[in-house]
Amino acid sequence: MKKKDDLQQMIKNKNIVYIATKNSDYIRINEEILMVKRLASSYKIICYSDKKYFSRILKVYKSILTTSFKDCDMVFVGFMAQMILPFLSWKWNKKDVLTDFFISIYDTIVDDRKKIKVNSLIALILKKIDMITIKKSNWIITDTVAHALYFCKELGAVKDNCYVNYLEADRDIYYPMQIEKPIMWKGKKIVLYFGSILPVQGIDVVMNTISELRYIKQIHFIIIGPVQNKVKTVDYDTVTYIPWLEQNVLANYIAFSDLCLAGHFSANVNKAKRTIPGKAYIYEAMNKPMVLGDTVANHELFEEDSKHIFVPVGSSKILADIIREFFQNHYD
Repeated sequence: MKKKDDLQQMIKNKNIVYIATKNSDYIRINEEILMVKRLASSYKIICYSDKKYFSRILKVYKSILTTSFKDCDMVFVGFMAQMILPFLSWKWNKKDVLTDFFISIYDTIVDDRKKIKVNSLIALILKKIDMITIKKSNWIITDTVAHALYFCKELGAVKDNCYVNYLEADRDIYYPMQIEKPIMWKGKKIVLYFGSILPVQGIDVVMNTISELRYIKQIHFIIIGPVQNKVKTVDYDTVTYIPWLEQNVLANYIAFSDLCLAGHFSANVNKAKRTIPGKAYIYEAMNKPMVLGDTVANHELFEEDSKHIFVPVGSSKILADIIREFFQNHYD
């Protein structure tokens, strides 16, 4: 399995066309664009910042169809490549293709979000699209070793053609800082969780943990994300819900929190075991203590110590015990 240094060496001094359908300010896309700009001898970026996906993808398709790939050495396809390679790879016939296979649409829609039954025709079509995308790529990038091994086993990827490139937090926004707690939470022990509230994250475990600790009034949870639209919430005076925050404000909230929940905590979604939560990179950049799901992927980067506490996935009771013990050991 190849690492980030190998990936950078391969990109260096190449003439590259970079394509992505995800918005250009998305953390993974932004990281790759910066890498291409830094290392390539020349480049063209086909990626847009439009908020609406349909608008972005139309612009991407139009740009691909009107771009000449004659002089490029490599086509670098970012998230999500399944919308590009099965349909438009004829435009750069015989050119080397590097694909960031950030997610499997089959794994995400069928196993993670459970929108489609496993053996249905649509599920088989989604899996086929994943496999075609990989087949049309000379190399793929994954976010963890665990994901690379899964893609090799289930989708036909070749281990020697996989690069593992872990996410990175934006260090211009997320870095160690000292922020005082707002007056309303002065004297409270703050536990923070934020996310897009997807099944893989195990927000139900967090809700049950809040219930477990509801009688300890000194511990206060701050949950940031569209929780009310995604999961049944608990309503106690020990929890505050915030639908959304700008990134610089989120950084302040993380800074004044005492303990951060990273996850993933779901025991029912296999993807949770193969993914390192994006929030874990942010907490790490800010030097905050965090609770991580005890998964193969998380152990690729983190070891158990005072700043990295592991909890069995799916167990709200053990998570509650860990939070209680953390504050007893650090504050009592």
